[in-house]
Amino acid sequence: MELGIGIGWRPEIADAVEALPGIDWVEAVAENICTGHLPDSLVRLRERGVTVVPHGVSLGLGGADRPDAGRLADLAARAELLSAPLVTEHIAFVRAGGPRTSSPGLEAGHLLPVPRTRDALDVLCENVRVAQDSLPVPLALENIAALISWPGEELTEGQFLAELVERTGVRLLIDVANLHTNHVNRGEDPATALDELPVEAIAYVHVAGGVEKDGVWHDTHAHPVTAPVLDVLAELRSRVDPPGVLLERDDDFPPAGELAGELDTIRATLDRSAAHMTRSVPGCRPAARTVASAPPDATRDRLAAAQNALLAALVAGGPAPQGFDRRRLGIQSRALAAKRAGVVAKLAPELPEILGAGYRDAFLAYATARPMSAGYRRDALDFAEELLIAGRPADDAARRRLTHWWQDRAGARPPRRTTRFVRAARAALTGR
Repeated sequence: MELGIGIGWRPEIADAVEALPGIDWVEAVAENICTGHLPDSLVRLRERGVTVVPHGVSLGLGGADRPDAGRLADLAARAELLSAPLVTEHIAFVRAGGPRTSSPGLEAGHLLPVPRTRDALDVLCENVRVAQDSLPVPLALENIAALISWPGEELTEGQFLAELVERTGVRLLIDVANLHTNHVNRGEDPATALDELPVEAIAYVHVAGGVEKDGVWHDTHAHPVTAPVLDVLAELRSRVDPPGVLLERDDDFPPAGELAGELDTIRATLDRSAAHMTRSVPGCRPAARTVASAPPDATRDRLAAAQNALLAALVAGGPAPQGFDRRRLGIQSRALAAKRAGVVAKLAPELPEILGAGYRDAFLAYATARPMSAGYRRDALDFAEELLIAGRPADDAARRRLTHWWQDRAGARPPRRTTRFVRAARAALTGR
């Protein structure tokens, strides 16, 4: 299917997206769409004939466990609600621990890289087949950006993606910004990856901005698209005519005119590169799906142990697994904590309002000791509860406001430490 030029739809820029000229389609984060009520902006876009593609972020298809049936059903429901021609997800793991490792479940709140090993590929392929069988439309998977590399990898990114496509028939969502990120952070040549991966399986392409700090590229989606990322887009366009290209922006949204200018630059890059196309390859040709046996439980167990050790080091103060770059693990760990603070502040803006300038330091101290286990909304409640149990904030009025906020949102869920919490709440509400 030909998609054309699109942009990531976000509530913060909904009006701007509707007004942008030449938008053929949009992509919306699947988990942010309520099946009972579509945002009015998406309704209007669909009425105009604009295609909407749901983009999932929470399946964790690269994880050791089989995909959660409930999450798959939710993604399928959103695809049907939007009459989407396909759905997309990521080649990543997002959680670890649990029964397979006899350890507490951990949530990354972020897309983390899958080791490019035969074991991990076997697990990923079966997980993808489970997902494909549960979805009403084709699935495309995105390559992710990473700060860290797994030791002992057996395949390059291009080889890993090529075998994934060959064994499952899945389509690809190629993010050229992520290829650039992995070039800076992991020394991987984007041109080599493009040469090795099956470009004919590309469903569409992501383009996004980032920033380099101290030799590390951060895929922020909050900065303008840079020339090196556009160069990777040109490399890709010289090999294939992708069915769709989409601009992603997730934060620090610029005025509509700047978004339009970035889209014009993307169009111009594609037009220039088409003249230098080295071979004619149609995009999104369906790949053959081969039948393979499911990996044994021992394979999943090995992957589970490795992913749990890595995630524990990143979010729970665990030791660095052997073979990993400790400096990069530290950078990734701090980035995950900062992301948690930022997302919680967006989901619960009352918290930084109540806590003022002390919000960020208080949350980072909490995150260092308390790994996330059940998503960002629960994280906000747990953070507030932790502060109240400790008798914080020190200001009585702020503590009362925080107590009321927690009570309004916690519903029937009891606090983790009932007696201490009740005493803290009573003191906050009575001033004693």
